[in-house]
Amino acid sequence: MFAYIVRRLLYAPLILIGVNLLTFALFFVVNTPEDMARMQLGAKRVTPEAIERWKVERGYDKPLLLNAGEQGLAKLTDTIFFEKSLRMFVFDFGRADDGRDIATEIRTRMGPSLAVALPTFVLGLLVTVSLALLLVFFRGTYLDFQGVVLCVAMMSISSLFYIIGGQWLVSKVWHLVPISGYGEGVDATRFLVLPVIIGVVAGIGGSARWYRTIFLEEAGKDYVRTARAKGLSELQALFRHVLKNGMIPILTGVVVVIPSLFMGSLLTESFFGIPGLGSYTIDAINAQDFPVVRAMVFIGSVFYIVGLIFTDLSYTLVDPRVKLE
Repeated sequence: MFAYIVRRLLYAPLILIGVNLLTFALFFVVNTPEDMARMQLGAKRVTPEAIERWKVERGYDKPLLLNAGEQGLAKLTDTIFFEKSLRMFVFDFGRADDGRDIATEIRTRMGPSLAVALPTFVLGLLVTVSLALLLVFFRGTYLDFQGVVLCVAMMSISSLFYIIGGQWLVSKVWHLVPISGYGEGVDATRFLVLPVIIGVVAGIGGSARWYRTIFLEEAGKDYVRTARAKGLSELQALFRHVLKNGMIPILTGVVVVIPSLFMGSLLTESFFGIPGLGSYTIDAINAQDFPVVRAMVFIGSVFYIVGLIFTDLSYTLVDPRVKLE
């Protein structure tokens, strides 16, 4: 197992370099340093001198990927890509184009992101697993059929509909919670109730249907039929055997999602005015703030790689038949 982890960690820098290069290429295909300067300076008629000064101050006055005017290794190192990318591997993200420190912003905004993501994740898991078990318990009945139809309908609806509909109904019509915003301490709870509920409801359809399929497969296996033949009730077989063994693929699927909780939700945070990492990323994209976009993609890639490693390790913890070679 140790050799496996070391091998995966050695792959990680190559993956991050590739992701960083792809992000860099995609961003500068549609933008140029001149476009970024004009947007940041916020002037309709900005002078070429002001644009050049902005580029020099932020390190955008060099070639993107290849500096033909240099010799040897400097052709690659004396470029925007190299200078902007190298320090990220020691988690030095520098400053955004508006001058704010990116690492400080990430630390500040991670709390609100987790305040939304963690309750949504935990409650969503409990609700969807419970609903899937209920459908399996009544499998083949009218309740099971209607439950599957409802799940398909819910997973076919865009999460944007749940957000807008929830804001209109709960905040505009019923006036139960604020429509958007964020507070500090206990006051933040009233701003988080609606985003968390909508996040749970939006994920019920797809997750419950997937979990039902897993539990149904387990319920039809020989060891479950043997347990029933020995006198175990359907409810006991469901919780003692089906739930326990069905949680193996569910757990491994859940583990890979956990690191992404730190990144926040793009739509939820933007529509509810929550100052988390998701809204921070959306604002950076709209402002063409490349340092922030690059930093958030890099962190997301790191979390995803870590999640995949933990997923593989979790297989060995919950299923002793699996060995990492």
